[in-house]
This record gives sequence, structure tokens and C-alpha cells, in this order.
Amino acid sequence: MFRTIALTTLTTAFLGTAAMAGGHSMDIVDTAAGSEDFETLVAAVQAAGLVDTLKGEGPFTVFAPTDDAFAALPEGTLEDLLKPENKDQLVSILTYHVVPGKVMSTDLSDDMMAATVQGGEVMIDLDNGVMVNDATVTAADIEASNGVIHVIDKVILPQ
Repeated sequence: MFRTIALTTLTTAFLGTAAMAGGHSMDIVDTAAGSEDFETLVAAVQAAGLVDTLKGEGPFTVFAPTDDAFAALPEGTLEDLLKPENKDQLVSILTYHVVPGKVMSTDLSDDMMAATVQGGEVMIDLDNGVMVNDATVTAADIEASNGVIHVIDKVILPQ
């Protein structure tokens, strides 16, 4: 219960202005683009050609790494991934952050596995806060017209 309240508080603080500007009438891409924390993610989604997909009907659950999460990747990694010749690898990484359906934080259970659009699975761990693989969820349940965003502090990579 406390976890849900804390995450809801973070979510409200995180999206305060977006929520006032129209609730969740914006899709996942527009919601992310409206935040200063997701400039790298939005650029990567554009480079991967996934904008139309993530603006689609959905619903989708996106575990969205912040700009700081992308900056923490080894030097040169992001630049390499954004090159046209590495588009398939970028698509694989980005779609590993997407789960089909709308999964709210209240739907999560400890040690559950969630199938990703990429084809792999992510593990949800609730022992020390909410974790997706080895990334911590820092804000949850940011609703969009076609799904939900959960903010994470690391880029998670397919195994």
C-alpha cells in the first residue's frame, strides 16, 4: 500500500503539468515527448522507426528509461545504437522495454515474469521497491491514451 502511495505521489509530481494540460488524452509518445526526462528515449524511438507503433492503439506498458539512464550506458554505446546500421539492435532494446497490454503497478506481483514485445521476458521484483530486472521504477502509473508508462533508472537489455 505504501509503495503504491509513494509511486502515485512521484507520478503526480512528475507529470503535474501534463496532467493539468489534459490528463491522459496524449498517447505514450506525446506523453514522453512532453517531459524533459525522456529526450534520449524519444530520439531513440524516432531512430528506430517505432513512433507510429507507440502512437498506435495499444494498449502498451512502457518501462521508460530516463535521459540519465541512457547517459549511464558505457561511453559510445548510445551513439552506436543510433547509427542506421544498428537499427535492428536498437529496435530490439527498445521493444524489450514494452509489454503488451496496460499493466498498472497494482497488477504487479513479486517475482512475476512479463513477456515483452521484443520476445524476451522481464522479471518484476517487489522486495526492495519495484524493480524491473535490475532497474528501479522511480515513477509509476503515468497514464496515456494508449497505455501506461513506468519510469525506470536504467536501460534494461535483452538477455
